[in-house]
Amino acid sequence: MVKDSVKIVSSNKKARHEFFIEDSIEAGIVLAGTEVKSIRQGRCNIKEGYAQIIDGEVYLFNVHISPYEQGNIYNQDPIRTRKLLLHRREINKLTGYVAQKGYTLVPLTVYIKDGRVKVELGIARGKKLYDKREDIAKKDAERKIQRQVKERY
Repeated sequence: MVKDSVKIVSSNKKARHEFFIEDSIEAGIVLAGTEVKSIRQGRCNIKEGYAQIIDGEVYLFNVHISPYEQGNIYNQDPIRTRKLLLHRREINKLTGYVAQKGYTLVPLTVYIKDGRVKVELGIARGKKLYDKREDIAKKDAERKIQRQVKERY
């Protein structure tokens, strides 16, 4: 197998629109066999997902992994709570961020790296409405500039 081969399965574009991403961290996910097979088929949705620290461990909530077709009795609940695998110092760092007002943990991408399912967890702070408007205005201005450059050449 090729070293550092990464296949992005699902990404959360809504998170980057709704939040300022202060930092991100890579974590493993505890999954059942049929869930891994379903993720390999690309059947994962993290739009409504979030993570919480409970009793010194990080858990992922509201991430929908569709049941595997050939899984029959081995299939799990699609939106069950899943444990994330992190080192103690990483959990302590996340705990420090989340203790501050307004920070939350949001899954940004789910990907397969060297045969293992990973999640990129973002430490996020919520945007206000005017922040979102500024981002939209910047994107529109960039698009307009690109259009002008394209017309000239």
